[in-house]
Amino acid sequence: MSTGNKPHYLNPNHPNYLRWKRSREISIERGKFVKNIIDKYKSTTNIKVLDIGSGFGGTIQNFLNDTNQVYSVEIDEFKLLNQPNHPSLKKFNCDAFKLPFNKQFDVIILQDFIEHINNPEKYLIYIKKFLKEDGIIYLSTPNRLSIFNLIADPHWGFPFVSILTREQIKKFFIPIFRRNEKNRSDIAELLSLKKLIKIFNQAGFYFHLHTTDATKTLFENPQQIIWSDFHLFLLRSLQKLKLGKLLNKISNNRTGFVNKYFTPTFYFVIVRKD
Repeated sequence: MSTGNKPHYLNPNHPNYLRWKRSREISIERGKFVKNIIDKYKSTTNIKVLDIGSGFGGTIQNFLNDTNQVYSVEIDEFKLLNQPNHPSLKKFNCDAFKLPFNKQFDVIILQDFIEHINNPEKYLIYIKKFLKEDGIIYLSTPNRLSIFNLIADPHWGFPFVSILTREQIKKFFIPIFRRNEKNRSDIAELLSLKKLIKIFNQAGFYFHLHTTDATKTLFENPQQIIWSDFHLFLLRSLQKLKLGKLLNKISNNRTGFVNKYFTPTFYFVIVRKD
């Protein structure tokens, strides 16, 4: 179903239209990667799942079954209305800071979400009350300092935008390159690994990086990881040069140089300290 005027991401004349279209088309595949990571920590049957910023619902489709309870939160009504219907799924069109229920979940999914909000630390403190004591949060977000994101920002496709603050993007980038989007409320401000670790610690979470899983998936099932033209070009180049084994060898889950400055997207599982 659909409603009202179509939003900007469905406009074929938008410079990012094909990128967004491809992202929607592979969203279920991307959700398979999310589920594979979560499977390492707990069973994905007979659980309560909360997906914040759930988009068109591609990820949650991997969790819809007769034993699960799945809550989908999406502030974009058009996206929410076009999510699948299922007896185990409840949909909420609301602000992520104002969840209209009082439940605790086994799994909370924050997939490419946290960079779009103003105070990530405050949000993690807020969302913690919805997490069971033994629950986990899956969190993915682009790397502010990745050399690949410096070359082509994952949201805009322009160089160096990834290191700008939200206010700098609004003040300098949008008036020149995206004047029609000056009123957007979801402009991303990317975070560095150092900043994320600080946020996790202050919000009361331990974290686990899953870069090696992402690297392995990149070569085995790339549709679960990438969709931008730039990243697809890089993958083809790596395959042509037969650098897959080397990249898998270099890849690691530590907080050192590789993840600070090369890893394009961080994939975390975070758990409560208390």
